[in-house]
Amino acid sequence: MHEGAQRGRIAAYPAQEPSRQAKPVRGAPFVTRLPCHAPKVAGNSTTREPIIQEPEASEPEATRRVAGVAESARANRGWWDRNADEYQVEHGTFLGDDRFVWGPEGLDEVEAELLGPPEELKGSAVLEIGAGAAQCARWLAAQGARPVALDLSHRQLQHALRIGGSFPLVCADAAALPFADASFDLACSAYGALPFVADPRLVLREVRRVLRPGGRFVFSVTHPIRWAFPDEPGPEGLTVSSSYFDRTPYVEQDEEGRAVYVEHHRTVGDRVRDIVSSGFRLVDLIEPEWPEWNTSEWGGWSPLRGALVPGTAIFVCERD
Repeated sequence: MHEGAQRGRIAAYPAQEPSRQAKPVRGAPFVTRLPCHAPKVAGNSTTREPIIQEPEASEPEATRRVAGVAESARANRGWWDRNADEYQVEHGTFLGDDRFVWGPEGLDEVEAELLGPPEELKGSAVLEIGAGAAQCARWLAAQGARPVALDLSHRQLQHALRIGGSFPLVCADAAALPFADASFDLACSAYGALPFVADPRLVLREVRRVLRPGGRFVFSVTHPIRWAFPDEPGPEGLTVSSSYFDRTPYVEQDEEGRAVYVEHHRTVGDRVRDIVSSGFRLVDLIEPEWPEWNTSEWGGWSPLRGALVPGTAIFVCERD
């Protein structure tokens, strides 16, 4: 593991631009986008800090166009840095400070045990990718694991530092992990990184590299079928409006045409091929059903849609 990753600080590594350019694709995540002026909801933590966020000069233009590896990383690093404050306050109550939830449906690792039984987590080195405020890493630490929380956004990790925890925080690109080979027993990602990268194989191969033989990687993303529907929580979100097979990225860009936010789409088949070609074995695919207790909406996720259309896909993979 890189020696710069220490407790009580954020180890930052410059973004690296992979040499290969990806074939363009499009998607919509749980670590999802917020409306720029979403209502602010008080979190369940006493450590929440005030929102300090500069207003955007103008609303970005939403379009569908090609966006490569470097452009996607640059745009999404900036977007999450600008919107981390609002995101953590808006969704802090649902996420908690030390809860491991896989998606808007509310599937909790306590009940799912996708990383394994809690007693087997003790002492395990675990990498959380796209950690945000490191809620999942904090839960893992409470089980006796040795997590490292990694995120592309420095501002998201400042929230992790604010809430606290006795584990390293690393600001780096998931496609260029700053860790030695075979550093971790497990890796996880709850809507982190994978929906935002132009070539998810770059991330998958890096995760495989840092996992020990037999190591498990579990990640959740927006269910691919949702890309055929409008991202709306009401009845208008139940009618197919675009092709499921259209992999053109969703891009928000400024007045000069520079991307400020990018999401990528992969079909179910694409995800399976990406996993297998990156040296993993697909162990399971979970499509969580919307539970009766969950009456909240999260962007385009809602009880109405959740009862009819899957919103999340969780891939359980093991390194061969």
